[in-house]
Amino acid sequence: MNKRGKVYLVGGGPGAEGLITLRAVECLKQAEVVVYDRLVDDKILANVKPGCELIYVGKGAKEHVMEQGDINALLVTKGKEGKIVTRLKGGDPFVLGRGGEEAEALVKAGIPFEIVPGVTAAVAVPAYAGIPVTHRHVASSFAVITGHEDPTKESSSIAWDKLATAVDTLVFLMGRENLKAICVELIKHGRSPTNPVALIRWGTLPRQQTLVGTLSDISQKAEKANFGPPVVTVIGDVVSLREKLRWFDNRPLFGKRVLVTRSRSQASVLSRLLAQEGAEAVELPAISIDSTPDLKALDKALNHLSDYDWVVFTSSNGVEAFFSRLFQLGKDVRALARIRICAIGEATSASLKTYGIVADLIPEDFSSQGILNSFRRIKIDDASFLLPRADLAGQELATELVKMGARVKQVVTYKTVPAKQGSIDAESIFRDGIDIITFTSSSTVKGLVNLLDGNKKMLDGSSIACIGPVTAETAEKAGLKVDVVAKEHTIPGLVKALVDRYGGK
Repeated sequence: MNKRGKVYLVGGGPGAEGLITLRAVECLKQAEVVVYDRLVDDKILANVKPGCELIYVGKGAKEHVMEQGDINALLVTKGKEGKIVTRLKGGDPFVLGRGGEEAEALVKAGIPFEIVPGVTAAVAVPAYAGIPVTHRHVASSFAVITGHEDPTKESSSIAWDKLATAVDTLVFLMGRENLKAICVELIKHGRSPTNPVALIRWGTLPRQQTLVGTLSDISQKAEKANFGPPVVTVIGDVVSLREKLRWFDNRPLFGKRVLVTRSRSQASVLSRLLAQEGAEAVELPAISIDSTPDLKALDKALNHLSDYDWVVFTSSNGVEAFFSRLFQLGKDVRALARIRICAIGEATSASLKTYGIVADLIPEDFSSQGILNSFRRIKIDDASFLLPRADLAGQELATELVKMGARVKQVVTYKTVPAKQGSIDAESIFRDGIDIITFTSSSTVKGLVNLLDGNKKMLDGSSIACIGPVTAETAEKAGLKVDVVAKEHTIPGLVKALVDRYGGK
């Protein structure tokens, strides 16, 4: 018996990764084939399973990779092959998305399908520009209109004489190419030439731009500013609320492209905090975190934990590697019952808490020097210390503890591996422009320089921000000019330093 295929017509939302629905994510995860549009964020496509076939069918104003009839035929073909197909469309599939035509083709071919509504750009994009499409004191109605009608039609099906004055707020999708004609028709049929207009380009994304004018001058303003598609056009008195209600494009780091050089497994935390401040986080992992190939020293330490008075964790990576191996050896957290724990900062402390461990000591200064200052206030003469560490970690902490009378055992729990040259197209990332480069460790500095094969000219024009003085020193030794050093040596501290430095610009 042949497997029966099914097609999901899914709304991918207006663009921002966080505005896709839970049901849409489910459809992506189970799909064997994903047919997707131009305005779908790459991060949304990361939800597909390995081996899923991705087919791009995007359409621009003057360029169609695949005509609509061919897209319909593709969906039918894949459905007849017994495939689970997710047709991922921008916005909502039934709001000027031609989802109805695709559904008709599936009905005609007898292919089962499901409609998954999405957040339409007609409402979401104005909202991200601080423009409510309705407001109790300003607008009680709104209409969504195509700005790009079927070119094969002999005449427009839009009743301009009725539309112009019947609805408070008009939202045109795909209307940039016909903006001048739209304004002319509305004024001709009674809409005031002074009625406010907003053009919103790349709505809901960090590169969002908004241009405001009136029906009489917005077309000229758009031409002068070279304000091209994709654009959502909002016409009505609600546009005047933008300056009061804008919230997205006035955040401290809005418009900044910030490079995140942390390992792929760690980058998301920094990227999320940057996005909350309005920045566009561009991830270019300069390092990767791998397990240590030689486990003998680590295993010996874990099998004799009772020999130690203190275990000092200096990173979340160290915590993860330590407990992962501890569990592999058939032990659990009870092995640490009589041992005191030191964590270098809040992130490391939080990692320990996931294993039910509360650190006994967290220094005020989240650095090796901060740890040493804390232990100088505690009697540690002849105390035994275990330091789980990275293969490239410095020796200062161990050396100074020994000077204070402690007995110290260092064990490598994980290794930091520089990204391989050619593994990432770094040149294209810098070609698009990077405003700020962030370094969260010395290894990320060395990793990026290695990734660029020493071509530091690519970094010209970019500000450099470091999580602390040790990382900054490494960057300066590599010939880089450091612009920002976080006072608090944590990821939130680094983001705060960026906001303090660039938030007013």
